[in-house]
Amino acid sequence: MTSEQSKTANIKHAFEPATTHLLLGDIVPLHLFSADAKSSTKYRQVQSSVREIGLVELPVVARDKDAPGKYLLIDGHMRIEILRELGIMEIECLVATDDEAFTYNKRVSRLATIQEHFMILKAIDNGVPEETIAKTLNVNVNQIRLKKRLLKGICPEVIEMLEDRFVPMNTFTELRKLAAVRQVEAAQLMIAMSKFSINYAKSLVGATPQSQLVDTSNPKKVHGLSDAQMALMENESANLDREVRLIEESYGSDHLDLVVATGYLTRLLENARVVRYLAQCFPEILSEFQKMTEPNRSAPTTSRRRRAPIIRPI
Repeated sequence: MTSEQSKTANIKHAFEPATTHLLLGDIVPLHLFSADAKSSTKYRQVQSSVREIGLVELPVVARDKDAPGKYLLIDGHMRIEILRELGIMEIECLVATDDEAFTYNKRVSRLATIQEHFMILKAIDNGVPEETIAKTLNVNVNQIRLKKRLLKGICPEVIEMLEDRFVPMNTFTELRKLAAVRQVEAAQLMIAMSKFSINYAKSLVGATPQSQLVDTSNPKKVHGLSDAQMALMENESANLDREVRLIEESYGSDHLDLVVATGYLTRLLENARVVRYLAQCFPEILSEFQKMTEPNRSAPTTSRRRRAPIIRPI
């Protein structure tokens, strides 16, 4: 046996090689579903999907070491509850080799808005009717048509930037009003601020000069804002953009200077004579120095040199 084969032989499999059909009565949930959870939009969507096309993802269980023949439900509580409501009493499951009670879903990347758009397009290309997709997702067919046209008028750079983000559909409606260059700037601001709401998108449109809109002929109108207020927003947005770019250019060197200065002050305050002198002559400065170096002084150290006591000004 080669070394590579030996390594492969020592790898512990996360799941048993074959799936298992189990009765719902033999599966022990780790938590129960409340009435509020059952009335959520997510629950109704999964319920509709199971009813229309069956299970897409198998529940994950682990053998109960204290009760032979019973299985702990690790992942799939919502699906199991829906199957019970639908009267389905036997289900195919993945059997995990470890009964770790962590949630598998924390390791799963959720379907973002743009990814859902591509999924709908692929389903339609494969011949699935829009009505069937709407029933599966428990939404109106008009919403499927809107999602199908989601990226019309959105430049490729913005699509790439937002492809793994959860962005409301109406936000893309606002982005379509902007020229390609301004779309990229708006997407960068959204990511930097971690804000993708429709109201934030409207504010970005309101702060955009007329020359950077797709339709430059019609005057820009934002509900609740006068022309003077929009002009002020444009000026403030331009100033803020310049300030952000200046900060980005100097951030690296400024951060390095701060680290070096903080390290120097930390070493300085390890000297009891220096601390005593500052406490007697410049208590305000000592107080500020100690605030600046507090994280460094509270962190554990491997140095054998005894630290000087922290002297608070009286």
